[in-house]
Amino acid sequence: MPFMPFQILGFWLRGLLAAAMLVAGPLLLKYWYDHRHVEVRTQVLAPVDDETRRLDRDVEAPVVVRREDWRFGLNRETAALLGGLALIGLSIGGGSFAYPLLLKRGRREDEPDDSLRGQMRRLRRPDGTDLYVELYGPEDGPPIVLTHGWGADAAEWCYAKRELGDAHRLILWDLPGLGRSSQPTGRDYSLEKMARDLDAVVGLAGDAPVTLLGHSIGGMIILTYCRLFPEALGTRVSGLVLAQTTYTNPVKTTSHAAFYTAVQKPLIEPLLHLTIALAPLVRAMNVLSYLNGSAHRSTHKDSFSGNETRGQLDFMARYMPKGPPAVLARGMFGMLRYDATDTLASIPVPALIVPGGRDPVLLPSASAKMAEAIPGATLLELEGAKHAGLFEYHARFADAVRRFVAATAVAPGSRR
Repeated sequence: MPFMPFQILGFWLRGLLAAAMLVAGPLLLKYWYDHRHVEVRTQVLAPVDDETRRLDRDVEAPVVVRREDWRFGLNRETAALLGGLALIGLSIGGGSFAYPLLLKRGRREDEPDDSLRGQMRRLRRPDGTDLYVELYGPEDGPPIVLTHGWGADAAEWCYAKRELGDAHRLILWDLPGLGRSSQPTGRDYSLEKMARDLDAVVGLAGDAPVTLLGHSIGGMIILTYCRLFPEALGTRVSGLVLAQTTYTNPVKTTSHAAFYTAVQKPLIEPLLHLTIALAPLVRAMNVLSYLNGSAHRSTHKDSFSGNETRGQLDFMARYMPKGPPAVLARGMFGMLRYDATDTLASIPVPALIVPGGRDPVLLPSASAKMAEAIPGATLLELEGAKHAGLFEYHARFADAVRRFVAATAVAPGSRR
């Protein structure tokens, strides 16, 4: 699932809950183990003679102590045993068994499959980043450069390869620090740095003008690219596809934006710093979140409309433990400083804006504003979709991209 800065709150809440479950389970089992033998104390009433009665003496009855084995039933020991086993079971298997079983198993063609492979390239950048790039599809097809969401990798485009790769030249890349791309030595995860990386990837298309397609932070990187490389628009770039993205700091264009904006400085940013400082711990908590199913629940809530398959949900939930927490946090800092509002009106190429109709992560209203501000923009809402709408409704999305590229692509060797 692509990650936004405000979702760092969920990182920590899910992680701390997962850690608490993993600790509480063994503690309950220890309580059961320590009490599996029960001591029963019984007072034995001894006969009292006449002299004792005459002197009105109190006689303490002797106590007999015997040990009995614990028995399964309505008692604290049974509750501790069952509770401990349940917490440990949920901690290590809830994601695999509990939540995904509630979803339908899709047809084979509906399940995500990243086994398709194209030509693999490595791009060495001046800051030390080694970018992984994959070229897929016919060399003479209209080129599309695909930029994935934050925390994901190029595998997010597995449906695009299957549905667009027969007639288009797809150029997919992993953002720095994610997937098979290395981390920059200077720890620069600003959107400006990623836009310059995108420019290098665009160069792999040769003379053919490309369509830039971006999801979530991918769209933000594209708009930053438009600001930094305006001369490329209409020459090296023939069109833009911006899917489930925003034009400004995403904290301001999400649901409950007023709350998140208020807590950005006092809560979100300190938690991002803490995530960087405690990255190994956060990664362990993210692994537990995936194993116990809370990552699946969060992904379902934010990214899917309820029509996803088990495979689609698990595919996106797996990004939770995969992403390096320090990398994710630094990229989130970059998004907090992002604003492309003034760039929109100066974009001279056609743009297809694709919001998810029910996206709670980046609201459709942000896409509507982009569509109004970009002169050649078209708004196409994926009705019912959330933040992973291009993944859940992949056939509809691919068809929209296909038609857009057919209408806007420039033949190889020509310039606008």
